[in-house]
Amino acid sequence: MNKDFKSWMMILVFGLPLFLILFLAALYFGNCGFGQECGYSNLPEIIHTPIPTLLPASLPTPQTGPGSAAATRCTVQAETLLAAWVNAGVPERQPFAFTDVNGIACQATFADLQPLFAEGNLWYTGAVACTTCHNSTLSAAAAGMDLSDYTGILAGSRRASLEASGNDILGGGDWAASKLNEQLFVLEKMPFGRPQGAVPAGGPTLLAGEPLPEP
Repeated sequence: MNKDFKSWMMILVFGLPLFLILFLAALYFGNCGFGQECGYSNLPEIIHTPIPTLLPASLPTPQTGPGSAAATRCTVQAETLLAAWVNAGVPERQPFAFTDVNGIACQATFADLQPLFAEGNLWYTGAVACTTCHNSTLSAAAAGMDLSDYTGILAGSRRASLEASGNDILGGGDWAASKLNEQLFVLEKMPFGRPQGAVPAGGPTLLAGEPLPEP
């Protein structure tokens, strides 16, 4: 019994260090080979997923020179544009002529002047769109008037229903006699809530239409 104990102790004392050395050697030579530099020759190849280079984000530079969208528009005040449209017979799709603030002969369509009724913050800073109060919900619309589209504008004010016609606000094609001119530029009552002096005499200036082709 005493002899067996000594034998096991000898095995543990000399065997464990030997086993550790063999284990470490197996790890090294198994992965690195017998060269002096470990090349990881037996390890599987590492595959790297390429990361594409991201292009820096940028906004397109606004074009303001000749040939740009802004350069082909005319600069005109609201009163000039509305007067030209009404005096031309209030066409819906056919162009009508006007002269812009630079004295250039131009043409536009109803679509060019529609923002005057449908766009907020246009007549003065903080202004609501005309269509906020004058729209197709006639039961709640101010003055029973719809300024949201061509048909509604021509139908006039004080309408009882969408099918009914009201009072002409365009003066029968005479801008000087029109209620629209009276409210916007003569009495300066509209747009509703306009601060005194906030709106120029001829109304806001906008880009509309395009120059007429030179003869």
